[in-house]
Amino acid sequence: MAISSTDALSPLDGRYAGKLAAVRSIFSEAGLMRERVRVECAWFLALAAGPAAAALAEVPRAALDLLGELARDPAGADVATIKQIEARTNHDVKAVEIWLRGALEKRGAAAAQLEWLHFACTSEDINNLAYALMLKSARAMLLLPMLDAIGATLDSLAHAHAAAPMLARTHGQTATPTTVGKELANVAARLQRQRAALERVAILGKMNGAVGNFNAHVAALPQVDWPQVSRVFVESLGLTVNPHTTQIEPHDWIAEYCHALMRANTVLIDFARDMWSYISLGYFKQRLVEGEVGSSTMPHKVNPIDFENAEGNLGLANALLGHFADKLPLSRLQRDLTDSTVLRNVGVAIGHSVLSYGSLAAGLAKVELDPASVAQDLDRAWEVLGEAVQTVMRAHGIADAYDRLKTFTRGRAIDKDAMREFIASLDLPPAEKQRLLYLEPGTYLGLAPMLAKRSDRP
Repeated sequence: MAISSTDALSPLDGRYAGKLAAVRSIFSEAGLMRERVRVECAWFLALAAGPAAAALAEVPRAALDLLGELARDPAGADVATIKQIEARTNHDVKAVEIWLRGALEKRGAAAAQLEWLHFACTSEDINNLAYALMLKSARAMLLLPMLDAIGATLDSLAHAHAAAPMLARTHGQTATPTTVGKELANVAARLQRQRAALERVAILGKMNGAVGNFNAHVAALPQVDWPQVSRVFVESLGLTVNPHTTQIEPHDWIAEYCHALMRANTVLIDFARDMWSYISLGYFKQRLVEGEVGSSTMPHKVNPIDFENAEGNLGLANALLGHFADKLPLSRLQRDLTDSTVLRNVGVAIGHSVLSYGSLAAGLAKVELDPASVAQDLDRAWEVLGEAVQTVMRAHGIADAYDRLKTFTRGRAIDKDAMREFIASLDLPPAEKQRLLYLEPGTYLGLAPMLAKRSDRP
């Protein structure tokens, strides 16, 4: 039954459906069915090329063509018919096998040849590979490109604002100045590190029967090197074989994948919150969008909704990813079914992640630095030069440097005149004193402009 977007239970399929078509194509029920079809067809072809070559030598060309087409791209799978079969069998993987039998029979495959469909497989042989292919596609087609795009934007902004002075705030209080570019470069470097960790996660799969021992395989064809056949087959799908499993591939790699994605998302939560704060402080202005309303009662408002939406969706994604990482590696004895219903929600976490990345990209496209606002904030914080002054005093052996600056700066407003009067009173070499007198909050930047442009990303 078709459900309108306004009747959808999940906002991913309702309010945000238009932004998540690519996620649905991978993780929907239809996407899962298509990947099951791909695996079944690829396994049949692997058997026909190896262990069952003699038995399958006469498979009609039309049937082989269909198998090859669906193994390469299962878009042609008749998901609606498969679901009708499942309604009768109450078994989704068996429904795929039955549909394939019918499709191949129509193309001339004999009954004996059709017996090699789903040969020696448990449902989990098909499912673990289907989910592995789905998560592999999501990583390559969605997650990494979107993280790369955000990283590239951050790098560009970091270079553009490498020397733009900005007051830092530690514990929410005025602190040693930095630059806008340096703070953005920090985020870019953190994100790149976690993005690289996500890319490094090996995606595993297994094709070894009911409890991982090739029992049925050996019973039928004892002369075949089944571990090697399994390895070659799994690797032909672009996956890494896991030779040590029970009925299920133990999902440890999915936990690694989820944790890696969580860490990338956590970096972006931190960034979204900081951007919210910088906008609140007036450091960044948001370009107006014609027709948008910020508040139903306060007409002046331009809210940082993109960063707020990103933070909210990243939180939802990480809550789910954390559950997947905690739960999926746990299975009673050789198999229980609790992973099945949980795995069906993996796409929901990916959906919230993708949605948040789009929000961040939109938010970054709308903001522009307000140098005047940043400069005004700096000019109200001459007390931050206390660090520089007391450190120079220490370097020249002046006693109690820290305590003198503490007494001078804490609990009072410090302006340019007060700071320069204090510096002038110090017993420092004339050149050092002159250097400090020329120092301003906007020029007390250390190596921040250079660090903002460093290319040694993790």
